[in-house]
Amino acid sequence: MLHFALIGYPLDHSYSKHWFDSQHFAGADYRLQPMPSLGELRRWVADEAIAGFNVTHPYKRAVLPLLDALGPEAEAIGAVNCVVVGPDGRLVGHNTDGPAFRDSLAALGLRPAKAFVLGTGGAASAVAWALHQLGIPHRLVSRQPENHPSAIAYADLLAALIAPADPRPILVVNATPLGTWPDVGRTPLPALPDRLRHLFLFDLVYNPSPTRLMRDALDRGARTCDGLDMLRRQACLSWQLWNLV
Repeated sequence: MLHFALIGYPLDHSYSKHWFDSQHFAGADYRLQPMPSLGELRRWVADEAIAGFNVTHPYKRAVLPLLDALGPEAEAIGAVNCVVVGPDGRLVGHNTDGPAFRDSLAALGLRPAKAFVLGTGGAASAVAWALHQLGIPHRLVSRQPENHPSAIAYADLLAALIAPADPRPILVVNATPLGTWPDVGRTPLPALPDRLRHLFLFDLVYNPSPTRLMRDALDRGARTCDGLDMLRRQACLSWQLWNLV
């Protein structure tokens, strides 16, 4: 039996095990492994004979020093959400989030004038990589822009949404965990402008759907999309790396 898993903390919101189990892979199982810290990661991999694992919040960057090598996407993005465990115990990190977001967004046929990415963590880096691949100008948005020289403040984002100079849509991507179950009342943008018909909101959160942020945007005329299609795409790419498909 090959053992696979998702690590992160917390994991109560995750659909990853359900999605894996629904594929009925022969000779393979998948578990949710909440980890308050990564201190025992390599021991856990060895003791439980883990063949591969996914990585979610808050460890997509924190896991990097514990790995032996990185795939090209992970190297470029600076974050990992999938790890392949070699027969010699080597841990090789990959990023399937970036390609999954790129393909999910491309499938929507959206041609935004520009994009803003809420957050500065590993998920935001994957989204920024994908936007660069698609040739979409973008900026990261941070609550502490002084700590991130390439990011703008949330107030600057709200100002850009009030009076867009370009008739093409503006894309806003929520790459923060805010609004994820069970904290469904939280939102990264509690004070949206009244009219947002020019806005397309892509919320990477998929549980619940719609999130509060999505509902607020819909009420103001925006179009929205949740992260479920991206979740499926990154999972399929992980299974390919694990030689399950």
